[in-house]
Amino acid sequence: MAFAISLVDLAGYIALLLWGTHMVQTGVQRAFGAGLRAVLGKALQDRGRAFLAGLGVTAVLQSSTATGLMMSGFVADGLVALIPALAVMLGANVGTTLIVQVLSFDVSAVAPGLILLGVIMFRRNSSTRVHDLGRVFIGLGLMLLALHQLLHLLESFEDAPGFRLLLGSVSTVPFANVLIGAVAAWATHSSVAVVLLTMSLAANGAVPPAAAFALVLGANLGSAVTPVVEGPGGGDPAHRRLSIGNLVTRLAGVAAALALLEPAEGLMAAVEPDATRAVANFHTLFNLVVAAVFLPLLSPYARLLERLLPDRADPADPTRPRYLDPAAREVPIVALGAAAREALRLADVLAGMLDGAREALRSGDRRLMAETRGRDDILDSLNTAIKAYLTRLDPDDLSGDDERRLNEILQFTMNLEQAGDVVDLNLLPHAAKRLERGLVFEDRDRAELIALIDRLSANVRTAASLFMTEDVRAARLLAEEKVALREAETRATAVHFDRLRSGRPDVAQASALHLDLLRDLKLVNSYIVAAAAYPVLQRTGELLPSRLADDAHHGE
Repeated sequence: MAFAISLVDLAGYIALLLWGTHMVQTGVQRAFGAGLRAVLGKALQDRGRAFLAGLGVTAVLQSSTATGLMMSGFVADGLVALIPALAVMLGANVGTTLIVQVLSFDVSAVAPGLILLGVIMFRRNSSTRVHDLGRVFIGLGLMLLALHQLLHLLESFEDAPGFRLLLGSVSTVPFANVLIGAVAAWATHSSVAVVLLTMSLAANGAVPPAAAFALVLGANLGSAVTPVVEGPGGGDPAHRRLSIGNLVTRLAGVAAALALLEPAEGLMAAVEPDATRAVANFHTLFNLVVAAVFLPLLSPYARLLERLLPDRADPADPTRPRYLDPAAREVPIVALGAAAREALRLADVLAGMLDGAREALRSGDRRLMAETRGRDDILDSLNTAIKAYLTRLDPDDLSGDDERRLNEILQFTMNLEQAGDVVDLNLLPHAAKRLERGLVFEDRDRAELIALIDRLSANVRTAASLFMTEDVRAARLLAEEKVALREAETRATAVHFDRLRSGRPDVAQASALHLDLLRDLKLVNSYIVAAAAYPVLQRTGELLPSRLADDAHHGE
């Protein structure tokens, strides 16, 4: 009976360790998600900086798996070349070793303080970032607490004959230990957690050093499996180049390390007799050697992956352009027509995002919110493809009207893409915040938001029609929609200040969130108007350079 209870305790502490890791990862992503993506985007100019970026981002995220899934999406969208992406993954694998090195020391005494600080920050409502960083500190505290309890619990297992027999039966077979470590890392989505658990086992003498090192190799292998299984695919082998390439480097490294396991055991014992530190050092050494070997070979390795995993077009993939015929670039007027036809797809996608946002606000369906946010990737891909297509046209072949139309197409697509970003990064996160905080909108506020989203959907359809017809009357009507949104914001601001005087925090918070959503909708509408109405009005001389009164009127 006591043994069964101890097993439940063991599983519970492992679950606590994994949950703490999850809280750290999600907290960092919520607080700095866009910033981390920007860091990766700016650092992908050469493999050296890409390696360092992968190392740094993974050290912050506490997960090479999260970095791998993020980079797989970048490569699948064509935003990142394969060579720097592979360098990022080599850096990400080294980044996990920094986390393990820190946690290999006994820092459990700071766990209660971290949890207390995290709870205080988490309960604050003044700043979303402070709220998310509170999750990070709570997660770190839970990780340290779980590790400390695991060490104490494993001491009771040390002399248990059945447990030692079970571990002894697999400790003599390195391949079995690699397999166990790989399955555990894949199942938990965390090589760090598996390595830390292995350190606990080694510290208590439950597994010999060679078996601990084999478990570490398996953990490194398992962390590379998750992006292959869960990363973007869509039937196109090219989308799996990065994840498969990273897995192959892991396999090669594990195979070589298994062959050198005995000398590695002697080397680690000579450097650091402490079993816990030896496991951490082996984990670091393995990833550094793999990175040092493969980093100079990334160019031929990437070419090999491109030959083995060629591009395969999927006509059903919504992120792929349908009308951008390369041959049409020889005739600019035909190419511009193809680009305009492709640009209309952005209007359809944005309208779909607004419809999804409308239903998400009505129902509070988190899955619908996630699906709606995912459509922004379609806008990004199509906008990138259209810009690349149009910039390849020979300027000498373009007439004045052709250049004007080209600029209008670019303005249309870029503004709609920006509108989609507002829905993705502002509108839907604000809607999700209402659910997280349990806020309830008043009926008239919810009805107003739904009505305004319907109005924006109609404006998108008007903008798509205006983009093709260039009708001045329609342009005026669409531009006047900005006035309606501005008046709605003014009314909502006045109502919000009245509610602040009521002294009820829940009402004030719901009102502030309603105002944030209104401002998001106003910004979306501004991009829609700028996409189609402004070019027509500017060409006809009906667009003022500024809403400010001129000096003469100002002096009257």
